[in-house]
Amino acid sequence: MSLLSADADPKDEARVTRRCRVGVFSDLLYRRDGDGLSSHQAFVRFVTSLPPRVDEVALFGRVKPTPERSHYALPTAGVRFVELPHYPRVTSVGGQLRAYSEARQRFVRELDSLDLVWIFGPHPMAVGLARSAAREGTPVVLGVRQDYPSYIRHRLPNPFWAWAVPVAHGLEWTFRRMARRHPTVALGHEIASAYAPGAPVLETGFPLISRADIASLDESLDRPWDGELRAVSVGRIDAEKNPLLLADIAEGLRDRLPNWRLDVVGDGPLLGPLTDRVETKRLGGTVQFHGYVANGPALWDRYRQGHAFLHVSQTEGLPQVIAEAQSAGLPIVATAVGGVPAAIEHERNGLLIPPDDAGAAIDALERLQLDHDLRATLITEGLRRARAETMETQLDRVAAFLRDSLPSTP
Repeated sequence: MSLLSADADPKDEARVTRRCRVGVFSDLLYRRDGDGLSSHQAFVRFVTSLPPRVDEVALFGRVKPTPERSHYALPTAGVRFVELPHYPRVTSVGGQLRAYSEARQRFVRELDSLDLVWIFGPHPMAVGLARSAAREGTPVVLGVRQDYPSYIRHRLPNPFWAWAVPVAHGLEWTFRRMARRHPTVALGHEIASAYAPGAPVLETGFPLISRADIASLDESLDRPWDGELRAVSVGRIDAEKNPLLLADIAEGLRDRLPNWRLDVVGDGPLLGPLTDRVETKRLGGTVQFHGYVANGPALWDRYRQGHAFLHVSQTEGLPQVIAEAQSAGLPIVATAVGGVPAAIEHERNGLLIPPDDAGAAIDALERLQLDHDLRATLITEGLRRARAETMETQLDRVAAFLRDSLPSTP
């Protein structure tokens, strides 16, 4: 049955009904146990939700050698997995080099069963696989989720790895050159702008909030703001997120706004140093650590127990936590970095502050507490944006873009 109206353009009908089997590569490490495959990256939920908007998703990825289970199980309906040789991590240069030849062979063998491939980079393996697909005549769509040089710079094992940053710049330059010929799906305005002009670019997000998950406006506006107030911070606790600033903010809250508490949700390499700083400053009564909370109902509940959302990153693409917080009806205080200003209009659907400025964050939280009208505006407009940027909406946009990237037929 056609999904189009009786007077629809036949070309549109052909696009909708045409077979679309998509191979997806992103440098994710998968885990396998007796119950199947899983990943620790919530992003996999978005990609594997493309069916039935596309006919099939074939995930290419490496699997950890030891049996383990992670947070996000891979579905089987419309999704299959193609295992590539294992290497531990992106910094395992020798491991990647040893794995590449076999990975390329397994990848190329699958191309006849796919209509296009969607390759996320500019990871070294991604560049090689995208070039292989292009040589074999398979349509290629590129995917970009972060500023790659910044991503690498904040994950160097030690100063001796400084050479990896110019290498990352080189890989990004290569990916941008490839984007002149291949369509690109880019996370947020800043990254999308870097990949234009050239072939078509889709600026998008990868939200995991469905329409049913969005809080009601009445419930959000009726949240009481007397008594104890809670600021929620959600994210990976590593250098680029600037988590140590949270201790300075908490110290200022204790001294200036003692009815505020700070809930820290997440895990990462700087959790230990952040915990130590909180203990040193004797902030145990102000800060509560909740660890990693998997994307889904438990995380949505954690948001809804808060009063405001606090985001203090030093660098960002388009942080998914912004959309999650807006969906929960929380007013947002966020640093004006990366793609954040494209998602947050100051004093309309959030408050923007300079990076690395604890005082500005405390001032913004105080404004939310004292200014009812401002608070109501931020909540109302945040929910409006959340309803326009649901998982279903973005899946529809991405699937249409992928189908439009297929070669035209007579």
